[in-house]
Amino acid sequence: MSFSSIPILDLSKARSPLTKPSFLDSLRHALLEVGFLYIKNTGISDGLIEDVIKQGKAFFDLPEEKKLEVQMKNAPSFLGYNKLGNEVTASKTDWREQIDLSTPHALPTSSDPLYYNLLAPNQWPDPTFLPSFRSTLESYIRQMSTLSTTFTSLVAEAINLPPAAFDRFFDADQQHKVKIVKYPDIASLPEDQRSQQQGVGPHKDSMLTSYLLQASHHTGLQAQNLAGEWIDCPPIPGTLVVAIGQGLEALTHGVCASTTHRVLSPLAGEGPRFSIPFFQGVSYDARFESVDVPEAILKMKEEIVRKRQGERRDDVEFTFRKGMWAHLGEATLVNRVRSHPDVGERWYPEILARVRETEKKKANGEEKVTEKEPENAVAGTGGNTDNWRSLEERIRVAV
Repeated sequence: MSFSSIPILDLSKARSPLTKPSFLDSLRHALLEVGFLYIKNTGISDGLIEDVIKQGKAFFDLPEEKKLEVQMKNAPSFLGYNKLGNEVTASKTDWREQIDLSTPHALPTSSDPLYYNLLAPNQWPDPTFLPSFRSTLESYIRQMSTLSTTFTSLVAEAINLPPAAFDRFFDADQQHKVKIVKYPDIASLPEDQRSQQQGVGPHKDSMLTSYLLQASHHTGLQAQNLAGEWIDCPPIPGTLVVAIGQGLEALTHGVCASTTHRVLSPLAGEGPRFSIPFFQGVSYDARFESVDVPEAILKMKEEIVRKRQGERRDDVEFTFRKGMWAHLGEATLVNRVRSHPDVGERWYPEILARVRETEKKKANGEEKVTEKEPENAVAGTGGNTDNWRSLEERIRVAV
């Protein structure tokens, strides 16, 4: 039976030994059967949330030329500002503008693998226009990094693993990302696009977990249940929406469900919708392996699948399959190029050409995409720094 609503979990219950067992039971249900949930009482102060929303909205009020000073295609890191209509999901244009930020890193060296380009300093807007923007967002990234690590340990406990079961998938200076997104209402879109209503198309988040702060009153976020129906996830004050990523589903042998979701553009006259998702990262050096999920949990998942008679209607192909990539960073880089072709044209033309060639074949029916339950997934990190030639060969086969 497919879910028809999104569960709400009180994170404060995980902090008391009296209520933690019932919290873990509820979390286990959400992980195995939904893959999408709200959390409240997160420990992030209301004051910081208000400041993040205020600073985020203020960014989009900057003059166009100030936003373009930090546009994404300035650098190969996929960090920075994206103009309206510059991103693609499910082969269609996403009607949103956004700025991508992350845990800061130094620039990679010439001996590093190509996917280390994803680790880089942020492009910050001019502080003379937004003097508090950087400090506010850096504080939010730090606190959300701690929250995501805590939540991932609870995920491990919910499926009867040690709290530190996922720790080996993180770097000591692990990169996490945050986006600040503005979805204009459809009256603001080009006239020939107003029937599309794709704020962002159907997709699954890539890594382990993500945490969405819905920063305005608009509905529009929807999760797809196993029957293929779209379930609304309206804003609830004081909550974050947690989405389970493909990485977590894969490394738990499919036990933790990664759920397809999308955002519809606001209707004409509703004004812009704002959201601020935080994405928990995983080491880009991670290889495609898996953790040892207890037999009892695997059987529990098997029983859920049996009751729905194997039903799994899904609009998104699973990305992280064993044998497709040597490292998570390779898969991530190709996905970024696919989503941001303007950055690909400037910095990764060979990868973009291969992506476009493969998508053309799929559109012509020359290549079939089949949804499979994940086998093994992202796991322990390694120091192998594959050169460009080996990455290009894998792209030729896998993209």
